[in-house]
Amino acid sequence: MENQTLTDKALALLRRFFGYTSFRDRQAEIISAITSGRDCLVLMPTGGGKSICYQIPALLQPGVAVVVSPLIALMKDQVQALIACGIPAATINSTQSDEENLRIMESVGRGHIKLLYMSPERLLLDATRWPENMRISLFAIDEAHCISQWGHDFRPEYARLSILRELFPKVPVIALTATADRLTRDDIAARLALRNPAIFISSFDRPNIRLTARPNPGRETKLKMIGELIRRYADDSGIIYCLSRKSAEQTAAELKARGYSVAVYHAGLSPDERDRTQHDFIHGNVQVVCATVAFGMGINKSNIRFVVHNNLPRNIEGYYQEIGRAGRDGLPAEALLFYSFADIATLRSFIDEGERQMINMEKLTRMQEYAETSLCRRRVLLSYFSEHTDSDCGNCDVCLHPPTRFDGTIIAQKALSAIIRCQEKVGANMLIDILRGSARTDIISRGYDRIRTYGAGRDLPASEWRAYLLQMLQLGFIEIAYDRGNHLRVTPYGRSVLTGATNVTLARFLHERHNTAPTGKTPKTDRKTGRKTSAGCSATTTATNLADQALLKELKRLRMALAKIEGVPPYIIFNDRTLCEMAQTRPLTKDEFSSITGIGETKTEKYWKHFTRAIKKFSE
Repeated sequence: MENQTLTDKALALLRRFFGYTSFRDRQAEIISAITSGRDCLVLMPTGGGKSICYQIPALLQPGVAVVVSPLIALMKDQVQALIACGIPAATINSTQSDEENLRIMESVGRGHIKLLYMSPERLLLDATRWPENMRISLFAIDEAHCISQWGHDFRPEYARLSILRELFPKVPVIALTATADRLTRDDIAARLALRNPAIFISSFDRPNIRLTARPNPGRETKLKMIGELIRRYADDSGIIYCLSRKSAEQTAAELKARGYSVAVYHAGLSPDERDRTQHDFIHGNVQVVCATVAFGMGINKSNIRFVVHNNLPRNIEGYYQEIGRAGRDGLPAEALLFYSFADIATLRSFIDEGERQMINMEKLTRMQEYAETSLCRRRVLLSYFSEHTDSDCGNCDVCLHPPTRFDGTIIAQKALSAIIRCQEKVGANMLIDILRGSARTDIISRGYDRIRTYGAGRDLPASEWRAYLLQMLQLGFIEIAYDRGNHLRVTPYGRSVLTGATNVTLARFLHERHNTAPTGKTPKTDRKTGRKTSAGCSATTTATNLADQALLKELKRLRMALAKIEGVPPYIIFNDRTLCEMAQTRPLTKDEFSSITGIGETKTEKYWKHFTRAIKKFSE
């Protein structure tokens, strides 16, 4: 009964402040666990609703929830969004005066603040000086992959956060990230000293994002393709990620010369220049930003419709996080990746000069394999995060232009059997030599020539075995133990192949497939959402019919005008999905307006007259 009461209270708060009538996948379970005092580790995709998992518990309990976040811009964005919903929130950071930070802490002490956002450096500095009567309901560690040496964005200051367990042993900790493989998850739990944490792994699938990868087609063709994206989403926004500052500046200059609204963002600019670019982008004054990977983290801008990677990213975790900045509202979006051997050479040189060379080189290899795959890209991406599906997505370039496939069950069984008979202590190259019956000295000395599957794959050349092993890895039948000499291991999914419970379909080796950029044509209906998945279509065309588009434009103009008056980004007022529903249902009364998804009590009171008046005027 207590859980039911808690759920009812949580739902009431969700509706009151955020305007939603139900929780998303796993959110209710997470809220229940952290509210009961249990540590939690949450993996949820970008745009999947991680913030709700600690914001609702903060409202349910007395005291203040302290949220650790790596970027000031991210903290300010979150605080603005919460205040707009009527929730008392604040941030303490170095851009504010000491007097302002002191005033906020006094408000916290009086119980007037429910969520307090801080950087790890600031938290570590201030935590030992907090008054004993300061009541903390929970600690939320956002972007928790930053704490792990295995993560793609390791930050030493995050690693010191384990002191929170010593200073506040009774306060529950929730660690949240959108990108963490198995090693990183274990490392996060250990470094934060989480006590028997409840681990929640939501689906990493973002079916609304179309995935496309292209070998570098040359500068002019690449710019033409990017220009097509910009024109296709003329009323929306996009990000172009570049490998270097020079590349970001050059791409921005060339697109500006073609008449597009573009700004540049990288660490070589002054803080004022970076702040101005970010401000112009989130407020809708510039359409596209050409940036290095530092841009965009944590910004909940809902109408980013495309993300282009001008070069191959360093790893899949970073790539996944960056493409997740598109389509956060669930409407169709596009992720276009260009790659070349020059990118790989450059990234390998970066790795050779840095730390953790072995793990970073392996992660780069997996990123390269994703770019060059002949399998459904979404299945490859999900498999990397230990999520498996038995059907192709229908919304990536491989699915739209599929290669020739065949029943590869016997081939897979030979490889899986050999891995197990070698006690999962061999890497890919040695496995191939074992399957092909090589007389290598180390194979003979270890006795691998005496296993049953020795030489069972003599009929296939090494290059073909390498391609099929890669597909098996991408499909989730095997995994690489990076922490154990890069040995191959058979997953539970792979064992089902050995028992005959699962059949394996592989792409024919060396088949030339037609790899093109999105065309704007509408493919089949998405298997999960039931919506058309064409990222080439305008997001607003998908969400509304032609008769509603004119009204939607009027509502966007009104939103922009109100945002300028209030000095906030337009998405802080309403996201595009809310405006699309408004354009479809055309509310004319306060009650009708308040029933729109994403409109809570505070926003109803503040905006219902403005928007219903505009709708009425348009209808007349």
